[in-house]
Amino acid sequence: MILNQLKEIRTQVMKRASNPSEWTQEALGQRVGVTRRTIIAIESGVYNPTLELAFRLAEELSVSIVELFSYRSDENEE
Repeated sequence: MILNQLKEIRTQVMKRASNPSEWTQEALGQRVGVTRRTIIAIESGVYNPTLELAFRLAEELSVSIVELFSYRSDENEE
């Protein structure tokens, strides 16, 4: 299972930003080349980004990809 911290990290960045509107889902999506709907889908766990998009998001948010996304093995998997 892919776990992501995108929503939490984006919210933290917004709180620290001098212009929080630069960190809306729409603005972040434009900067990494996807739609606002894609950002929403990633934040809600409905969509796992490609590796390239994951790296672009991490770079844009100035965090490591490991801070943004992690993997947890589901103990119920066989």
